[in-house]
Amino acid sequence: MTTISLCMIVKDEEEVITRCLESVYEIVDEIIIVDTGSKDKTIDLVRKYTSDIYNFKWIDDFSKARDFSFSKATKDYILWLDADEIIDELNQKKLLSLKKSLKDNIDAITMETHMCIDENGNPKIISRRNRIVKRENNFKWIGFIHEYIDIDGNILESDISIIHDKIKCIDDRNLRIYKKNLELGNKFSDRDLYYYGKELYCNLMFDEAINILEEFVSRDVWEEELVDALCKIGECYMYKKEMKKAREYFYKTFEYVEPRGEIIYNIAQSFEKERKFIQAITWYEVILNLPIPKNCRQCINLGCWRFKPHLNLCACYFELNDIYKSYYHHKKCQEINPLDKIVIENEKYFKSIIREK
Repeated sequence: MTTISLCMIVKDEEEVITRCLESVYEIVDEIIIVDTGSKDKTIDLVRKYTSDIYNFKWIDDFSKARDFSFSKATKDYILWLDADEIIDELNQKKLLSLKKSLKDNIDAITMETHMCIDENGNPKIISRRNRIVKRENNFKWIGFIHEYIDIDGNILESDISIIHDKIKCIDDRNLRIYKKNLELGNKFSDRDLYYYGKELYCNLMFDEAINILEEFVSRDVWEEELVDALCKIGECYMYKKEMKKAREYFYKTFEYVEPRGEIIYNIAQSFEKERKFIQAITWYEVILNLPIPKNCRQCINLGCWRFKPHLNLCACYFELNDIYKSYYHHKKCQEINPLDKIVIENEKYFKSIIREK
């Protein structure tokens, strides 16, 4: 049977490390833990699962830390996880089955990552990444932040999913690392520029984000990242309350890709923010007629394809005093996620209206 090394880099993960290792330790054949400076009980907890623990001086470079962890592996294949990720029971069985049947002509295996789990246990966001690689191929990580494995060869797309359940807030750590590299005069790759712009956006530095992402989209870059960058620029203008300018960037994406739920949702929301409810309703309803994608290319925000459009349609129709259509979309939200806090509050409100009438 194929053997697997689990390789992880950690720092101050006492809140999550046990659940992560519990979910996988009976499947893998070796656990390599590289600590980059923990000051809590992380390593004490890790020792219950492995003695293969190494220290690595943190130098603001995730790829170098991950490459170091990979260098310590001794098994046929390497699986990487972050400490705030878990593999549930169903996917543990899938992973064990894959391990038993895996042929040595496979160079890498992709898995879905499920993020932002809702109250019903369903992911709001799905992405796909290379998760298992053949050790002897000596694949390397690329990028000091938002790192990825440089893969070639025979890649297997599996049906295994990993749950990313983030607890710890990272604040502006990534942004500080980018700025440090700029101060050192390090040249940014296209990918670095793309993620730097997104970090500026996440830290509400919208004018700077626009400038960086404008530079990025002017280059010959991967279409998926180009489209996402255009959307981020549009969202920056939305935050600046420049809705017409925002829509210019959302519309530009149609030159490269088919209409997508996330893009159209932004267009609809921009009209709603201007209280142009008829236009907003038209765009939200376009989304509901699109088929939900089955395979993610980079990242899918599932909420923008059904739940959020219904929720916004509920609000828009209410603003137009069309209570019946508003209630209809509320019930659609309830079908999708009855435990959502807004849905629960809306249900109480609609019940009070029904009682009055």
